[in-house]
Amino acid sequence: MSARIKIRVYGTVQGVGFRYFTFRTARRLSLNGYVRNNSDGSVEVVAEGNKGNLLTLVEELRIGPPGASVEDLAIEWEDPKREFDSFRIIK
Repeated sequence: MSARIKIRVYGTVQGVGFRYFTFRTARRLSLNGYVRNNSDGSVEVVAEGNKGNLLTLVEELRIGPPGASVEDLAIEWEDPKREFDSFRIIK
């Protein structure tokens, strides 16, 4: 079943390779969407794909890459919009 998730990741998540970690993880899980830094220091992830793979992404993001310290995730589930054809990093 296809789904869409919007995740805000809070903690020490900028300047530690978090976007690249998310990019590699999402690509490995065959998800489409994007990851970007926000001005408040959080990271935003929007992803679509198999719901099981999205749940795996959430678990991976809770851990993050070495050097990151994830304090909280804000998660919103949505109906898929199928607006993405790949996963990318927005600078």
